[in-house]
Amino acid sequence: MKTAIFFYSTYGHMYKMAQAAAEGAARAGAEVRLLRIPEVIPEETLKQMGAYEAQQAFADLPLATVDDLRWPDAAVFGVPTRYGNMPGQFRNFFDRAGKIWTDGATIGKVATVMSSSGTQHGGQETTILTTQITLMHLGYVIVGLPYSYQGHSKIDAVSGVTPYGASTIAGTDGSRMPDENELEAARFQAEHASRIAGKLFD
Repeated sequence: MKTAIFFYSTYGHMYKMAQAAAEGAARAGAEVRLLRIPEVIPEETLKQMGAYEAQQAFADLPLATVDDLRWPDAAVFGVPTRYGNMPGQFRNFFDRAGKIWTDGATIGKVATVMSSSGTQHGGQETTILTTQITLMHLGYVIVGLPYSYQGHSKIDAVSGVTPYGASTIAGTDGSRMPDENELEAARFQAEHASRIAGKLFD
């Protein structure tokens, strides 16, 4: 089976989650591709935001094109939160997928969504759910993060784990990176989605 991890990351938080998801998909025996969603913010603005340097950590990864949606049996989407919805980079990506939609190229394939936000209740769940609407228009079979992942029950620390998908909390200053429970949730979710795709396409 084939799994692609499509992610956008401003400061590296979602990149860490995407790396963990790639590990999880590989655990399921999938052939894995890690693809970054193209940036639309000008380089000078990124430098002013302090994001340019952070993005150099994954600048060598291939940029995703909409045609890359045709390849995998399972797609993991790492979608940070912007006001409870997907960021413009992802919206721009999906808005160019009209030919994928008309061709039915993703109908019956598996998709799952992860997210991140600056605060504990900053919109991760609504971002996941609203992204799923777009994916359903593209015909994907939606998979979440089931309660068989034991990390759902952890209450000893702040954690972005939800039944809709894994997420992480960056903090308002971006200083908090994903903890091990969030990273393992991303691994588990991608492994779970890959195994379901394996059953569908066996």
